[in-house]
Amino acid sequence: MRVLVVEDEQLLADAVATGLRREAMAVDVVYDGAAALERIGVNDYDVVVLDRDLPLVHGDDVCRKIVELGMPTRVLMLTASGDVSDRVEGLELGADDYLPKPFAFTELTARVRALGRRTTVALPPVLERSGIKLDPNRREVFRDGKEIQLAPKEFAVLEVLMRSEGAVVSAEQLLEKAWDENTDPFTNVVRVTVMTLRRKLGEPAVIVTVPGSGYRI
Repeated sequence: MRVLVVEDEQLLADAVATGLRREAMAVDVVYDGAAALERIGVNDYDVVVLDRDLPLVHGDDVCRKIVELGMPTRVLMLTASGDVSDRVEGLELGADDYLPKPFAFTELTARVRALGRRTTVALPPVLERSGIKLDPNRREVFRDGKEIQLAPKEFAVLEVLMRSEGAVVSAEQLLEKAWDENTDPFTNVVRVTVMTLRRKLGEPAVIVTVPGSGYRI
């Protein structure tokens, strides 16, 4: 899942990003509304965690732009105000969910995952395919009943492949969904991660390489 965190409190923004990365999400961070508009014009995000009171361009205007562009991106709006009227106003702008500060990180993570599921065809919370069972919320993977320990990027790649439901996923698509914008697109990080993932999942191999196209399960 690709997430953009937009928050002018830099310590909070970086802490949220770090936490979401530990949950196997690819996360970019910006600290003002103008930078947010620039990012959403370049990258495809599943979810934008958007502070409402932003410098340069207000969070309301960022939200309006996402709606105006007809993007499938979901918006989780954050605000220091807990007033019901503010929450209603934020939702009426086009936000998909609303979370007042201060918030529990576990709740934010759950809301981000729930919104991420809405950007694609509805799938069950626990994904199962080819003997693999993946639970995004618990960060657990099992093969034929045996738990497999995966690093965050390995988990992220496996989740993208599982969500594709047998369709081929290119290396570029995996890079877009499982890594942030600071990753060099010319590295072999995708190939190496897939190789390690195959080894951990064991035999018979469930990840198939489609020459010239990508990977599928």
